[in-house]
Parts: sequence; structure tokens; C-alpha cells
Amino acid sequence: MALTAVIGTALFAGPATAVAVAAPCALPRTAAHHSLGVDSWDPAYPRPRHRIDAVMLFLSFPDSRPTSTPQELTADHFPATSDFYERASYGKFRLHTDTAKHWIRMPSSSRSYGIRRDWNEQQRTAYLKDAVAAADPKVDFSRYDLVYLVADPDARGVDSDATKVVNFDTPLEADGTELRRLVTVFEQSPPDRHVLAHETGHAFDLPDLYRRPASGAADWDTYVGDWDLMGSQFGLAPDLFAWEKWKLGWLTRRNVSCVPPGAGVSAHSIRSLSATPLGSRGDHRLAVVRTGRNEALAIEARGSEGNDRGLCAEGVLLYWVRSDRASTYGPVKVVDGHPGTHGCSDGSVYPSLADAPLGKGESYTTGRGGGVRVEVTGRTADDGWRVRVTRKHGMS
Repeated sequence: MALTAVIGTALFAGPATAVAVAAPCALPRTAAHHSLGVDSWDPAYPRPRHRIDAVMLFLSFPDSRPTSTPQELTADHFPATSDFYERASYGKFRLHTDTAKHWIRMPSSSRSYGIRRDWNEQQRTAYLKDAVAAADPKVDFSRYDLVYLVADPDARGVDSDATKVVNFDTPLEADGTELRRLVTVFEQSPPDRHVLAHETGHAFDLPDLYRRPASGAADWDTYVGDWDLMGSQFGLAPDLFAWEKWKLGWLTRRNVSCVPPGAGVSAHSIRSLSATPLGSRGDHRLAVVRTGRNEALAIEARGSEGNDRGLCAEGVLLYWVRSDRASTYGPVKVVDGHPGTHGCSDGSVYPSLADAPLGKGESYTTGRGGGVRVEVTGRTADDGWRVRVTRKHGMS
């Protein structure tokens, strides 16, 4: 059977599943890879609501003897990954992961698979088929929604830059279950911070928000900087954007304030993303100005707590969302509220955007969508932010 795959992204696939987000500012899901449309859900992906069951398997090779134990490698990723998602989801989602206690021996040497970031398809196919076949006698794959394959980090042929989610055009089958995607982990120990949380996001149909530049360029983080896990796993403020939380179902219509489409002025109060738990029906975490069929200006507040406790600057963060832009092609672009200045140069992945949020008395104006002005007018009694949005004209 031929096995082809798309790495880190997935094609628009299968019928849409309706999502209860009926709102005038909800952008439609499109054919773009990992579209950020929120009007429907692609059922080819597990939706992370309530609980998802995962399994983590550990692969060794005949050309190397592991120097770490599966238990030690488990501790590299858990409970940090499940804790990240519990905080990000306001306790609405639990990632439950069973972990193997012993190494599973691969039939071929690590070097024979040619493991690297941009992997030869035939070698990648051989690796994945061998891994599933070797694990199948020991694992009931029908019990799990998500599978992590962790390679011996000290094996000679393992490239730590090759960690990816592999989505199959033609699923593998094991235990009567179709395996549509596998998370392949090649990290050294200790691994890159939040790396497994980032890859898990892809398994939930979230796009890469970084920009993949031409070979040799260094400007990967120009789109969103530190402000989202899917932009950089090293970010100072890696909590997921409110828009992604809306897509995943952790925020609902009651938590989203849609700016009216006609010309005029409207006032909105928004609380910090990481202020948990969600409260009353009026507990808004996101304000949205829809500016086109597939475009919107999103407004949210970020504070130094929860997943964002290391952020550089608090305030009201603005960003453009395009549901017709594919992964790595700018589906989200953060607005720099302080162009010409930098923040946290000693720790930020992109200091130009580290101080992007607007503070009290500051504003941003754009001509897009007929002309929109966003002003931060003050704070609320519950430590939220007051925002005034002015539309010069109706939505184009």
C-alpha cells in the first residue's frame, strides 16, 4: 500500500461538522491547510473537548543502546504538556496519556531511516510502518485518539530537528483502527520547551503561525513573535490566541464580543486570556471586528499569569486573522502597538513584537475594513480592559 503524508499540515478533508458559534464575526473554514475558520469542524481531527486519550511509545534501534529510560523521557514531556492544555482550556479539556514502560525495538538501524526535518518520503514511510508493526503486539491502538512515537534520543541516526506531526493521505490500520496521524518525536533530553504541546496543537488542526523563510534566513518569528505556542514553543507568552480557543471550543459565543458591522462606536470589556476560570455569560475574552469574508481583527487581553506568566508586556493585543491563509503563510499576524520599540531583548524570540499590546490611553487605526480605530480607555473592576471600537464605514 502506498503511504503519502503531509508533514505538520493537513489538507481540507471530509465533511464539515457544524459548530455552535453562530455569530456575525465567525469566519468560515476554507480549504487552506489548518484553516482558522470557526464556523465548522473538520471531523478528521479529534476535537479537544472533555478528554482525549493518547499513548506514548518509545522506539530503540539495533545500532544504539538507550542511555535514558522511558520513564525519564516521559518526565521530559508530562505533566508539562497536559498541564499546559488544562490551563489553556480553562479546565475544559484533559489530555490523558498512557506511557509505555519499556523500549520497543525497531527492526532496522536508526541511520537506515534517514531521519531529518525534510524527510525522504520512502524512508519516512518505512519508519512509520515499522514503528506501528513493532508496537502493535504490545499496544491496542483502538483505545487511543493520539499516538506519540518517541525515538531513542541518543541513537546515531536521530535528528532532533525532525520532530513533526505526520498526517496520512491514506491512513495506516492497526487493531481495526485507522491511524490518520502520528506525532514523531526525535527530541534530545531535555527537549525544547513546549515542543510536545506545539506538535499536539497540530493534531487538533491548529496551523504553524511562524513564517518559514527562505533557506538561511533568520526571521521565523515576524508574524506573531512570542504570543502563541503555534508561533514559537520558546515564546515568553505561549498561551494560545483566543481565536484558536474559540475554534477548539474552549471559548463559546458567550465569550466573544462581535463588533457591529455598520459604522459607529461600540464599547467592549475583555478579560485576560489566562484569567481562569471562565465566569458569567458576560465574561468576554475576545472582541472581533470582521473586516472581510475571510478576515477579521481580533482583540484580546494578555496578562502575566497562567501560561503567560513570563510575558514581557501586559495589555490589549490586536492581531489579524485570515481563514484563507495556510499554515506558515500568515493565518495570524500580530499588530505592533509600539512600532519602533523593542521589549525583553534578552529573552524574546522577536523583541519588536514583545511590547506589542496597547496600554491605557493608546490606540490603533487601520484603513482596512472601511476604517477601524481601537482605543484602550481603561481597566475594569475585575482587572479586565475597556476598549472602544469605531468603524468609519460598514464592513466592505
